[in-house]
Amino acid sequence: MKTIRLLPLELGRLLQSRLTWLVMLLTVLGPAAGLFLYKPATAATMNSIYLANPAIAGGVVGGILFGLLAIFELDRARRSRMDVLTDAAVSPLCTALARLLALLAAAVLTVALTALLWLPVSAGLTGAVFDGTDYLLAYLLLMGAALPLGILAASCAYQFTRRADLSGVLLAVFAALSLTVWAGDWQLCWLNPCVWALSDDFSNFRVFCSVAWMRLTWLLALSGVWTLSWLCVRQHGKGALGSLARSARRAYRPAVALALLACSCAVHLAQPFIDHSNPDLTVMSFYEIPYAQDVTFLSRSAQVFPDTSAGTVTGRASYRLRNASGREQRISFGINPGYAVSHVRANGADVPFSVSDYQEYNEALLEVTVPAEEVVEVTMEYSGLPQESIPTMQGGKELSSEYLCLENAALSPRLLNVLPGENGYPAELEITLPANMTAVPFGSAQAEVVSQDESGARTWRWEDNGTGGILYAGDYVREDIEAGGMTIQFYYGRKHQAVMEEVGAVEAVRAVVDYCTRHYGMLSFGSGETLKLIQSRVAGGGYAADGASLLDEADFTAANLGDTGKGAAPGETFIHELVHQWWGLGNMFDAADPAGPWSAEGLTVYTTYRIVKELYGEAYAREHYVDQWQRAVDDYYLNFYVRHPEYLELLPESEQLSISNSLSGVRQYSEMPLKILRAEQLVGGEEAMDKILYSLFNRELDPMYPYLTYEEFLSACALTEEELNLE
Repeated sequence: MKTIRLLPLELGRLLQSRLTWLVMLLTVLGPAAGLFLYKPATAATMNSIYLANPAIAGGVVGGILFGLLAIFELDRARRSRMDVLTDAAVSPLCTALARLLALLAAAVLTVALTALLWLPVSAGLTGAVFDGTDYLLAYLLLMGAALPLGILAASCAYQFTRRADLSGVLLAVFAALSLTVWAGDWQLCWLNPCVWALSDDFSNFRVFCSVAWMRLTWLLALSGVWTLSWLCVRQHGKGALGSLARSARRAYRPAVALALLACSCAVHLAQPFIDHSNPDLTVMSFYEIPYAQDVTFLSRSAQVFPDTSAGTVTGRASYRLRNASGREQRISFGINPGYAVSHVRANGADVPFSVSDYQEYNEALLEVTVPAEEVVEVTMEYSGLPQESIPTMQGGKELSSEYLCLENAALSPRLLNVLPGENGYPAELEITLPANMTAVPFGSAQAEVVSQDESGARTWRWEDNGTGGILYAGDYVREDIEAGGMTIQFYYGRKHQAVMEEVGAVEAVRAVVDYCTRHYGMLSFGSGETLKLIQSRVAGGGYAADGASLLDEADFTAANLGDTGKGAAPGETFIHELVHQWWGLGNMFDAADPAGPWSAEGLTVYTTYRIVKELYGEAYAREHYVDQWQRAVDDYYLNFYVRHPEYLELLPESEQLSISNSLSGVRQYSEMPLKILRAEQLVGGEEAMDKILYSLFNRELDPMYPYLTYEEFLSACALTEEELNLE
């Protein structure tokens, strides 16, 4: 009761301090650091640039400032030598608790003011993709939760040491660990959440859940440590240990501290988001499992039921096998580590099974013993939250009413050691989704709606052939485009529709596919009649397979479409990204020398220039492409650090990296296209260059090194590197 009566007085005193308002003001301005200085979210989405980075930076600034404020306030009475009088009037324990609650209340007020003041700024910067829920969660979890943690950490340090200078040093070390050593560990970076991207077009439910889990873990841990430090608050002239012994006479106090610490450890260990896959990606032991002798595959089916509100999956899978061995066999499956397996039966009878603790490539090993019968039908049920393998790039297993991606063992258990039958690995799969979601199997298979329930949820069915499979589903808009002798099925997020219409996406797809097919040939991953272009949630890149290609949403954000290095206008940048289907996916480039000019970007920029020249004329293409390349290259050769690289090595590493990245961008986006244009002139013009690029695009690949190299390009042009020098 005394603490409750003290709280309004302590909060009023705190809010009358000029220092408190200075800390609050600096914290409110803290998100600006995320726009200019500290940018931990590296993806090019609008929410990453203008929401995640400011919120995380605001949390870093606010957490440190409120921690320092806590030390200053806790040391006030001792510093002014009033602690003897105040301790005589009020229990030091009550005073410490009241001050903590007052500081937390000030932090809550500051976060509310920050979120309110930055709302119009974030809405204006993110534009059409602004989402109020994402905004509130970002400022609550990415920023807001850092302030109480900073207060608790600083208060712990002071109550243990009772020295302001030492407490400040401990807080600085604790914050530095989060920003440096622990920055790549999503559970340890208490101050700066490990968020590499926020999606614009789809939900961010999973990312926010993992941040909330991390915040909860640290809140429990620091609350437990704070309770222990609270018991060490000096009283009756005793030291830390004497005060602890006296305060611990009431057994519930240390019990609360130990309970909080135990809960923190339990929450840390029970995190459901990240698996424990072998970090050594060269190990592929699951592929070394010997095939079951005389067992072949007949068919597979699965029914998948995602819970889009909880982010979990429930499913039933059935596998028909032919066992010609005449004895029991051990069948191996890969299963997502987040799933629990139950009701495993063979021909209707329960059979023994086990799931290994060892994991690799986002799979755990599920082994089932099947009986010595000629035809065996293995059925099983599985459920859980699909886990991910790369903690620093969370979000790939996003599962919500706006988007989901279920890959291989996350869709249904994947067979590992059964040989294909006469028809390979035929499969029939079904998934039940909310009415607004469209199911898009990755590959040539087409999903069809087979039923719909009273709530509007639809069941989609498709046929495939393989032990795994990938399914994308989301609130998609589909555009069918006839180009290059095939039908392009273009799927993109509904939130992105206005942007796609503004850049003329349909016309750009048609122009790129027609041009590149005519000049370079068909894409090897096209099915011949159709090709799906699927926009995914931000994933760090795209990939392609038979009949489908993935387009990362980060390639089509307003920030990326405004990159003049890729195109003179947003529609032309869109063309640039589509050309990567040929130069980048259709032909891969080794990034052995990231500072060198040779990469997929050079041929992509050159091809974009050629397409724009065909669409808008030579004068436009020269003004907006060739002339700009030349100006950039001229400036590059005049750059001080290019002419004197020895001075670049003397700069701090961060400055070296920034300058090197800028210079390598000029080399790839401007110097290399100019070299290719020069090669075009030397080999006899555009038609001759088209024949050379056609031969390179359709060359026979070496499976051990399938990359298109600069040496191959020079050899095909019958030129030397010196002949393409621009100096």
